Amino acid sequence: MSKSVKLKVTRHMIGITIKTGPLKKLPNHLAITEGSDVIGIWIPPIPELIKDELEIWANISRVTSIRIPGYWQYKKRSTVDVAAFNPVPGEKIVYSLHGGAYVTFSAHRSDPTAAIGRSLLHHVDSVHGVFSCEYRLSSGEGMEAQNSFPTALIDALAGYVYLVRTVKVDPSDIIVEGDSAGGNLALALTKYLVDHQDSDLPAPPGALILLSAWTDLSPQVASPNSSWLNNANTDYITMESLTSSLNSFLGPQGLDAASTNPIISPGSRDPAMKIDFRGFPRTFIAAGGAEVFYDMICSLKEKMISDLDEGDGVHPGDGKVRWHCSPDASHDWVAFSHDDSERLDTLKAIAAWVAAT
Repeated sequence: MSKSVKLKVTRHMIGITIKTGPLKKLPNHLAITEGSDVIGIWIPPIPELIKDELEIWANISRVTSIRIPGYWQYKKRSTVDVAAFNPVPGEKIVYSLHGGAYVTFSAHRSDPTAAIGRSLLHHVDSVHGVFSCEYRLSSGEGMEAQNSFPTALIDALAGYVYLVRTVKVDPSDIIVEGDSAGGNLALALTKYLVDHQDSDLPAPPGALILLSAWTDLSPQVASPNSSWLNNANTDYITMESLTSSLNSFLGPQGLDAASTNPIISPGSRDPAMKIDFRGFPRTFIAAGGAEVFYDMICSLKEKMISDLDEGDGVHPGDGKVRWHCSPDASHDWVAFSHDDSERLDTLKAIAAWVAAT
């Protein structure tokens, strides 16, 4: 099957999934889904840590912290032993937050996005484990929406607290990774941890990997020379397919929240949307040159480089932002690649970036 045909099939299937829900029942936050080589645990709730602006947002959406599943994947012959809670310093743990427009996909190893974690285990020598939290997916619309913002952020925070306080992973050994909506969530989690370092929350992670991150949820316009227009035929994401997911994710917060809250739209080009990235860890940003999100990812890159400078962030004073563009890649190609060379080139770049430390 040619790359163009695969793209059309993916566009059709993703569009149906986002607008109407998954074609088959997915693992979800209600239970640990067993299976071959599945290592599932329960992540404890963290109601005592929902404070400040997070508490305000949670009250608007009428959500709190509950226990949710989490799933582990390990490198073969890894010394990581979650049962013994005895991580080895220097061995990296990837905290993976899956994409799916906040309305679909799963943390389970059977999910297509789990290929990212497996690929990182295979290609990055120092990564010995990948942990994914089964954050609650949004559904419904408006005031009737379920699990709208900041539900996923609360769940992602609970998973991070579990890694640091239960498994005893040093934050410096945690690499937070997110693809698409998971990249948006990874940014929100990291920003929240950075902004609350004087609280009883754990320290921010040692590194951040953003793959095709959905960085601007505000209303998009396919203006001349925009990636929404130029890449409409080379990507499978459409504005139409995202509309219903946005209504579900924003829920009682209202659609205006995406245009006014920088933690929701950190890549917004609106001059009024100020966000400070100082204090962020070293960050790897990857974008596909053929994806409709390209412009918003570039906007994020520019903002982060303005605050953090460009570089590998290895030595004091180094810039912290590493940019990688796969020129012909469509959205989320590391998970859904139609060209193995694009995926492998990106994974090699990530491996070199991680190894630089």
